Amino acid sequence: MRNINIEDFRITSQINIKDLPTRVDLEADKKELKEALRAVSRDLADIQNAMYAHGKYSVLFCIQGMDTAGKDSLIREIFKEFNVRGIVAHSFKKPTELELKHDYLWRHYIALPARGKFGIFNRTHYENVLVTRVHPNYLMYENMPDINSVDDVNEAFWTRRFDEINNFEKHIADNGTIIFKFFLNLSKDEQKNRLLRRLSRSDKQWKFSSDDLKERKLWDKYQDCYEDVLNRSSKPNAPWFNIPADDKPAARYIVAKILYDTLKMYTDIKEPELPTKEKANIDLYKQELENEN
Repeated sequence: MRNINIEDFRITSQINIKDLPTRVDLEADKKELKEALRAVSRDLADIQNAMYAHGKYSVLFCIQGMDTAGKDSLIREIFKEFNVRGIVAHSFKKPTELELKHDYLWRHYIALPARGKFGIFNRTHYENVLVTRVHPNYLMYENMPDINSVDDVNEAFWTRRFDEINNFEKHIADNGTIIFKFFLNLSKDEQKNRLLRRLSRSDKQWKFSSDDLKERKLWDKYQDCYEDVLNRSSKPNAPWFNIPADDKPAARYIVAKILYDTLKMYTDIKEPELPTKEKANIDLYKQELENEN
């Protein structure tokens, strides 16, 4: 199987989304990819256990992509080896009445992982510069000062919102959150195939909504918005990675390998040692337990 260089997937300069690949050949079949993913996932679980004990870093795992890009299954397969105490997942959908009474980042901030834990954002704070940009009428529900109609939503508004998101991520990164942002880059043809499979399988039809076809008609607009997101918010402390998503097993392995190769560079993440006094008395503690009646 081909070795992966994570820098091949990191967004470090201005991109044209049409130039980013949606498929990559790792020179491995599905079985090989599944076995490789299982091995990396176990290694990641070991790092998470150490991180939980260490208690100084958290990991924020952000994943975005068009419908059918494989977000749910990717999360399931990568994190199945994890201890549940060390991971919390959030799937952000339409804001609730309570959430709309706060600024748009509030619901994301309160969902951030505690130190020692992995937090998964399945759809993320970037929905606020993706869905709302394609459907600016949704912004009216936020009841913001100076935004009384869609006509008030101009380029200055979006520039401010990107600045707020970048500042939000810098703040949490400066305070110990390691941020990963993955764009599952799906081709339009592959989305069509996956939607057709959903409609053809009775056990998958529940996932389908007629709204999926309405959103598909806005494909080009979404691609323009994703391109802007990648160009305006991939920073050294919170990079975006373009993940070719037409092949699900390959996408899962690439994401897991990026996580592992990055986290293993944090050599200070390790289980803490016992205090000197406790360590000196280990033999006594063992003896006490062994001599119990």
